[in-house]
Amino acid sequence: MNLLRDHDLARAFDHASHTYDRLTSLNPGYRTGLRRSARRLRLPDEGAGLHLLDLGCGTGASTRALLEAAPRARITAVDASAGMLRRALAKPWPARVSFLHLTAEEVASAGEGPFDAVFAAYLFRNVTDPDAVLGSVRTLLRPGGRLTVHEYSLSGSRVHEALWTAVCRGLVVPLGTLTGDRALYRHLRHSVAAFDTASAFAARLDRAGFTGVRVAPVAGWQKGIVHTFLARNGPSPASGVTTTPTPAREHAQ
Repeated sequence: MNLLRDHDLARAFDHASHTYDRLTSLNPGYRTGLRRSARRLRLPDEGAGLHLLDLGCGTGASTRALLEAAPRARITAVDASAGMLRRALAKPWPARVSFLHLTAEEVASAGEGPFDAVFAAYLFRNVTDPDAVLGSVRTLLRPGGRLTVHEYSLSGSRVHEALWTAVCRGLVVPLGTLTGDRALYRHLRHSVAAFDTASAFAARLDRAGFTGVRVAPVAGWQKGIVHTFLARNGPSPASGVTTTPTPAREHAQ
């Protein structure tokens, strides 16, 4: 299995940063899915008075989705890859959006926060110790603060596993090879296969102390491959893990 970790993964993202936006734009629903997951935070009053964390912001696609969902919030976006951050910083942002070069593990000790909500897209399958990062997220979040994770996390169905393998073999890895980033896109393929299923990651959130854990699918070809995970930091009337369908109004786009 060809998995990259820590500095090796950050360097691979550095190298791929100049073509990353172009390749992700070929994925139908990539940005729509991020926007839908960001909206699922359901932040009040367009985020006015709130401080949000985009954990693993990459080139800023997730930051843009968070900004659209909460245009009045203050957003701190962090990533371990200097190359990806340079691409993010080259884009126009309002003054209330800031970027920091930090790993997910470093944020808690960097004096940032507390945060009212955390958005983490395509992060947890890439960290060495997801449980430790979840523990850090809990220390960063205010009591009752909201967490939304947007992640490749297979349903457990063999159909979805086969679809993911076929897309990677036929499209993702060949395109990544053309750009000189074969190692990163092979990592993408195998990291998804090795990561928690949707139900397993929901249970991981529950064990980490998050409450009201819910799982919602994304629409389109990635249904059963990418999921949104929603949770709170602190007591909630709803306990345990539930899997819910995407609200009908979110499909009308």
